[in-house]
Amino acid sequence: MKKIHIVAIIMIILAIGVLFMASNDIATYSSFSEAVASGKKVKVAGQLIKEKEMYYNPEKDPNYFSFYLRDVEGLEKKVVLLGAKPQDFELSEQVVLTGKINGEDFVASEMLLKCPSKYKDEEEFLMIQEG
Repeated sequence: MKKIHIVAIIMIILAIGVLFMASNDIATYSSFSEAVASGKKVKVAGQLIKEKEMYYNPEKDPNYFSFYLRDVEGLEKKVVLLGAKPQDFELSEQVVLTGKINGEDFVASEMLLKCPSKYKDEEEFLMIQEG
């Protein structure tokens, strides 16, 4: 075999290995009830419950933030984010969390916020003009 063929085979094996390792880290969208049943790392989308307690004390622990979230099925859970509280968190329309159930709490390692669009008023104005 030529050296180029050996290098190509090694590159293909490495690529397959990287894809396999990456597939183990992929989380699927679920609800809290599905997260409890699976016990695996999942993504949960929901809305912040602003009426319930939010706790963040950066002097004590800057990587601990807790709040309550309602998922798409209406189930409410306490969420513990292992990270800092995001700026303008209270303004978010939707929250997407990556994590897993630990006891009664959902422990999140990542969070993505969907905030209100600064162009929302302009969009409504354009829709009225068209309609």
